[in-house]
Amino acid sequence: MVNPFLAQVIDLVCDYRKNNHPKMKWMWGEALLGFAMLLLDEYLGTEESLPYLTEYCEYYLKNRPKIDHADRVAPILITYLVDKMKGTDRFKSLTNEGINYILYEPRVLEDAVNHLGRSFVGKFYPKSIWVDSLVMFALFPALYGRLEKDEEVLVVAKRQPKMYAKYLFDSNTGLWYHSYWVKSKKAYPKRNLFWGRGNGWVLFALPAILDYLGEFSDRAEILEILDKTAAAVVKTQKENGMFNTLLLRSSYEETSATTLIAAGLIHGVNHGYLGKEYLEPGIKAYEAALSKIKTKKGKIVLTGISGPTIPLHAFPKLGYTFVPKSDNWSYGIAALIFAALAHAQIGKEMRIPWLDLGVNYE
Repeated sequence: MVNPFLAQVIDLVCDYRKNNHPKMKWMWGEALLGFAMLLLDEYLGTEESLPYLTEYCEYYLKNRPKIDHADRVAPILITYLVDKMKGTDRFKSLTNEGINYILYEPRVLEDAVNHLGRSFVGKFYPKSIWVDSLVMFALFPALYGRLEKDEEVLVVAKRQPKMYAKYLFDSNTGLWYHSYWVKSKKAYPKRNLFWGRGNGWVLFALPAILDYLGEFSDRAEILEILDKTAAAVVKTQKENGMFNTLLLRSSYEETSATTLIAAGLIHGVNHGYLGKEYLEPGIKAYEAALSKIKTKKGKIVLTGISGPTIPLHAFPKLGYTFVPKSDNWSYGIAALIFAALAHAQIGKEMRIPWLDLGVNYE
């Protein structure tokens, strides 16, 4: 029997599929939602989202997307896993385009790509690495490299966590900056402008990547940084369980940051990456996020999600506090699914938290 917390999330996902055409954008938010939907199917032993996401893949097989920056690499999580779950290679050409970007796109700093890449916005924004890339760029090679035993891809995946920590982790606060500008050699923005969702990306990504990489040379160091990040983030949690869009500055409560943090904390405890003291704040954040599910005009929606966010050149605080909140942003629902799956597995023995697919991970 499905627990009532997870049932709320399943209802939200079902309503989303019913009211949104599968021709979603080829972009990071939709990529994470599709990934989360497939993980939910895998956990429940169903194929409720597989036809929906197969149609998504079919659309982009006929209307080839441009993979020109990290956010547009992420959808190969869907093309690869749809093929994997169906036992086909129909969408392999799409997946391979993303893998080629991961392996061969020019690097701007060690083994990191320019986050905005060759996109239109990237022509005007300083070459930089962003905390977002820990999910959009680094998660897939860890997953794919493990499942396919592809050492070339795994090598890239193993370099990412320590490298991003080197430039974005602030050892004084235990929190992560949004970006690092390569030419000026500085993390940006500073002045205690630590982005809630960005730190949520870290807490979600590091445990997931650790799952797939297993033992590797930087593992102990990444575990230490993960613990310091969790300790710092938890200190900013509000009494009601929520987190703000800026963790150390006055700002509004934000649902996607809260759900990502919940997912990372619970996931980390479940698999021994974090101490048990982080379970209670993780559950508190998850339950707070569930309270943001509302019914509006006959539709089930997740509320309070801030829109896509960029570290602005000028008045950077406004780039976070003036971003409007809305309902049902794809990445917000994805984050809630991740948190729901982690919560459903508390106390259970699992080989791999996000994916099984009958693969031997030993």
